Amino acid sequence: MAKLNYTHLRAFHAVAHEGNLTRAAESLGVAQSAVSTQIKTLEDRLGHALFERRGRALHLTEAGRIALDYADTAFDAGTELVETLAGRGTARQVLRVGALATLSRNFQLSFLRPLLGQPDVSVVLRAGSLGELLAELEALRLDVVLLNEAPRHDAATPWRSHRIDDQPVRLVGHPHRLPPGRPVADILRDTPLVLPAEGSTLRRQFDRICDRIGVNPVIAAEADDMAMLRLLVREDTGLALVPPIVVRDELETGLLVEAEQLEDLHEAFWAITLPRQFPNPLLARVLQDTPRT
Repeated sequence: MAKLNYTHLRAFHAVAHEGNLTRAAESLGVAQSAVSTQIKTLEDRLGHALFERRGRALHLTEAGRIALDYADTAFDAGTELVETLAGRGTARQVLRVGALATLSRNFQLSFLRPLLGQPDVSVVLRAGSLGELLAELEALRLDVVLLNEAPRHDAATPWRSHRIDDQPVRLVGHPHRLPPGRPVADILRDTPLVLPAEGSTLRRQFDRICDRIGVNPVIAAEADDMAMLRLLVREDTGLALVPPIVVRDELETGLLVEAEQLEDLHEAFWAITLPRQFPNPLLARVLQDTPRT
């Protein structure tokens, strides 16, 4: 088998980072036609197109995104060799994870724990809105997106939704607010509450329960960020409606306690992926034993 030509790989690497043939040619000190020829030769060698043209812009294909990861690793290793004479390192695998900005940090850590601390693995975490994260996933800049609600999809948006956890949701707070044996309905009637923001799946479930049992809750604060809900309940603003994983450390130390189960209130956690010709092998390590819908 013919060896990979690193001059061709360098031309591809320059175009991928510059996003433009002309600028890449200038940075390499060669003609634009030479860069085009080198990339075409590399594509023929690898058996896959590395770029696709949309209008006047060049965008990486899925194969191109994978090739860029390897090219980055190869040239970074060369730089390290020159600078430190330590060229023994092996290529690191990278998993790029997007998470809804409001998602529990404890849940994210739990999901990624199989990879954390591994010497050959790098994890890149990005937070954002639902629209931003799904756009990044579709553009192959993320490998997986973590959400607490599966997005709608159709033939044009073929997401794969993996239900990776299902957490009971409880009222939690400082012990003085939750005397043993007091019915949850009584607590809801006269105890200040810290609730997820209106419009969230969890808040809609809670509001339906209150309507069903005839309770008009006293709302002390609302937030769309689980980290903020955690801070508010730590400050004793009221009882918070959260999955226990959000306040796991506080429950373990006894700073907070849980009320009785509030009917059948749960929050699901989802990992969203796209079908790929070249799936990231690290995904299998964090998605194992999770159903897909």
